[in-house]
Amino acid sequence: MGLYEKTLYLFMGDRGLLLEFGEGIGHEVNDRVRRMALTIQAEAIEGIIETVPTYRSLLVIYNPLTLPIDPLKKRLQKIEEGLRETSFPEPKLTRIPAAYGGPYGPDMEDVAKHCGISTEEVIRLHTSKPYFIYMIGFMPGYPYMGELPETLIMPRLKTPRLSVPKGSVAIAQKQTGIYSMESPGGWQIIGRTPIELFNPEEKPPALLQMGDLVQFYSISEEEFREWKT
Repeated sequence: MGLYEKTLYLFMGDRGLLLEFGEGIGHEVNDRVRRMALTIQAEAIEGIIETVPTYRSLLVIYNPLTLPIDPLKKRLQKIEEGLRETSFPEPKLTRIPAAYGGPYGPDMEDVAKHCGISTEEVIRLHTSKPYFIYMIGFMPGYPYMGELPETLIMPRLKTPRLSVPKGSVAIAQKQTGIYSMESPGGWQIIGRTPIELFNPEEKPPALLQMGDLVQFYSISEEEFREWKT
């Protein structure tokens, strides 16, 4: 599954326009989302308030009194025509420490059993490659990353937890993520990081950004506790 032959423009209330570029998780679709978002930001179009990128779509929030819908669509369609010429900044690689299993990874044993491998192999596979950040969402600073090694592909929990600790490192289907704050959640928790992913007093407030890379590495429970002190 990839790009649609033609981008879909969908109304989202009286102040939102959703651009859908394709379906499924993949670099081709996400590449177009990112290019569109970056170009709109760079052009600082009067009347566009905010853009919200996802895996395969881009929500444009606008002021219809400043920029009516028809001129907005024409402007966005013109931007689309030149998207391939848009360059990306070099992706930043952030190394994230994680304590795996034990009290920090309550689903580790179940993941290993489901995948037919040892817990050590789960850790080795999860830390074996950098992950691309497709989007930030669900909660402030939460990175949706992929793709997992095939062996680690897991379903979500049948019953979501009411509370997942901040910093929990999780997997679900082809994705991996980090809970940037305590929250309900249905992903499989295999570890936890002591790193703060979101601080409203920082600029930018989110440590990780769409289009960048994350490489996990394993630390001991003792190192985790020392990191937090």
